[in-house]
Amino acid sequence: MMASTSQHRLKSLGPGIILAAAAVGASHLVAATQAGALFGWQLWWLILLVNVLKYPFFRFGVTYTLTHNESLVSGYYRKHKLYLWGFIVLNLIAAVVNTAGVLLLTASLLQLFLPQLSLTLLCWLILLACLLVLLGGQYRSLDAISKWIMVSLSLATLAAVVIAWVGHQPPPADFVAPSPWELSALAFLVAMMGWMPVPIELSAINSLWLRSKQKLTAVTLKDGLFDFNLGYWATAVLALVFMALGAMVQFGAAQPIAMAGSTFAQQFVAMYSATIGAWSEYLVGGIAFLCMFGTTLAVLDGYARTLREGHRLLTKRRTSLRGWIIGQSVAGMLVILYFQTALGPMLSFAMTLAFLTTPFFAWLNCMLVRKHAMPGLMHGYAWLGLIYLIGFALLFTYWLLAY
Repeated sequence: MMASTSQHRLKSLGPGIILAAAAVGASHLVAATQAGALFGWQLWWLILLVNVLKYPFFRFGVTYTLTHNESLVSGYYRKHKLYLWGFIVLNLIAAVVNTAGVLLLTASLLQLFLPQLSLTLLCWLILLACLLVLLGGQYRSLDAISKWIMVSLSLATLAAVVIAWVGHQPPPADFVAPSPWELSALAFLVAMMGWMPVPIELSAINSLWLRSKQKLTAVTLKDGLFDFNLGYWATAVLALVFMALGAMVQFGAAQPIAMAGSTFAQQFVAMYSATIGAWSEYLVGGIAFLCMFGTTLAVLDGYARTLREGHRLLTKRRTSLRGWIIGQSVAGMLVILYFQTALGPMLSFAMTLAFLTTPFFAWLNCMLVRKHAMPGLMHGYAWLGLIYLIGFALLFTYWLLAY
């Protein structure tokens, strides 16, 4: 009986692992590593706290889906059409800008191994590879490749940390560590927290992945929460691991830390190579590429699913997921081709928008489950998270207006 239960639980794994694959992209590879590179070990507790305080709102997506047998997107629609419209507008912006951003970052990492090819050509090649995976097998292929990516990524990242620990040199004795608790660092902290572990809209995307998993196998509430918890807390651990990589390899270095995502990723790999040895460039570059390739797959599939589902609910018309994935891909490539120099500000805008809207959608997720599946302890936990999210959103709004 126990063996049968374990086998079924393993068979139910999928949506939580895909969520983890999406999370280890920009928020981990860039933001968490930059946190370590800029401030050393000072932010470890904040990274952990952000993951802990956001946990209820992502968990509620799993609970609502398996309790009501419908996605969070449908829940937003049942609550009021205006909630769904707001969600769709946010996702439309995020889908296009994030697609362009993750493609460009993935291509910049692949260029480390193929320097003779242009970034634009590499973006096309990566996009083609993603489309072959998603259009061929759709959710089934995404499920399988995400598991492979997460296992490979976790083992390789842990190996990189051990190597960095053995070979790293402490900062110079006269080095004065900068403080993250100054107003000048607030924008960085907000961006890191806004996308840690992932933007809040991925709770709805995860809900749709869970619905797709239900078409392949029966998923109980216990199985669904096991899958979600495994993926979610794996991302929290990996966030601390990536912060450690930045702290051990780049913190205290004479070279200024690049803040642009693609430039920073290349700089991090190069500094790892210079500090540990040239051979390590392939290991760390491969880890970084795996991070971003998994994220690119999740972004293309996930946002297309939410936009298609929102369109279906509002128009009562069913459309092809393949069409939405292709449309999103074309829009992302157009941004790269014609607005590449403006992509940095676009991403900053998308990250800021995601952060400022997080309290609203976190509250909405709470409202959808409070009558049926929120024990008293979880209710208090959720309100603690909401107070944190609202407080930081107000602080950041004040900073934007005052400075």
